[in-house]
Amino acid sequence: MQVPVITIFVRHSADCPHRGDEFYKRCSCRKHLRWSRDGKQYRKATKSRSWAGAERAKKELELSFENAALGKPAEPNEAVSVERAIQLFLKDKEGQNMEPVTLRKYKRELDRFQRFCDRQGRYFLQEVGLPDLTEFRSTWDEEYPSSTTRQKVQERIKAFFRYALNAGFISRNPAAAMSSIKVDTPPTLPLDRHQYKALLAAVPEVFTDPAKAAKTRALIQLMRHTGLAIGDVATLERKKIKFDPHRQMTRVVTSRAKTGVDVSVPIPPDLAEELTAVANGNPQYVFWNNTGGRPDTAAKNWGMDLKAVFVAAGMPDGHPHQLRDTAAVEWLRKGVPLEEVSKLLGHASIKTTEKHYAPWVKSRQDRLDQLVMGTWDAPSAKPR
Repeated sequence: MQVPVITIFVRHSADCPHRGDEFYKRCSCRKHLRWSRDGKQYRKATKSRSWAGAERAKKELELSFENAALGKPAEPNEAVSVERAIQLFLKDKEGQNMEPVTLRKYKRELDRFQRFCDRQGRYFLQEVGLPDLTEFRSTWDEEYPSSTTRQKVQERIKAFFRYALNAGFISRNPAAAMSSIKVDTPPTLPLDRHQYKALLAAVPEVFTDPAKAAKTRALIQLMRHTGLAIGDVATLERKKIKFDPHRQMTRVVTSRAKTGVDVSVPIPPDLAEELTAVANGNPQYVFWNNTGGRPDTAAKNWGMDLKAVFVAAGMPDGHPHQLRDTAAVEWLRKGVPLEEVSKLLGHASIKTTEKHYAPWVKSRQDRLDQLVMGTWDAPSAKPR
């Protein structure tokens, strides 16, 4: 990145006699900086009325650009660009050993935020205020129809600004004042056995191509047995399907715990064979060709495919997330502890699992109650 040529100019007050000369140095009007980069012009107030103060601000800004070009860490109180703050934040996330799919979501949201800042002329992060974030959020409705998704996006934006505040890039956190997003999307429900069988039976009706039908059927079963979300399944790598020779079973890595140990879910042998068969044409991925497309596009395409299958199966309001819900609820019903289900689903907190699956946690408790009560001694008959 080249250091741009920065110019000092004056924004004269209405009664200044030197209004016609924007480079006049001796008046007490406010001094500003101006530069161009990537075909866009930017301006920044120096917060000074003297030319000497403006020169100091100019040198500080030039030093900021030089440090960014050399990849040096930001100094305290240094003016940090939106682009550089995003780069450092993503590096911090990479250092947390975060799942690639989660990193892609952060990058997706922050790329859109950077483009928004470019349109608004906000080059430095410290120039971004709450009104800017409010306007940025108003663009999400079209991009993210689900209020649940918008809520997640806002959480990622807030995480970025918390990092920026802790790093000293900004003196205040405008994202902290963002109002919460109320989730109005009704929760999805698990499929019963009849619905699940109908869904699999509808696959060949929707996709007459045997190869496409086989892949779709395998994808549906994989979501049902692992609890993976559509985005994770769509870009599942073959190396995450692992055969355990000691237990003679196949596992699918679903997430990574904070300890750095992979969390994996065993899958039925027939499903393991189907996955091997449908993945033969791609050395890296099972369901994604990766021929120049984006991961989120692959997830959207598979989502539309599954929507068509739901409609054909007589469930027009069906949603791929119901397969994830079905896996979670079946685990709970079979007595798998809530803490373990939370790990299998890759939830950051057990509170998330409790929030979504509280009704089935109760049914699991009812089952445990019956098992415990069954161990009680039968009451002895009372004498007449």
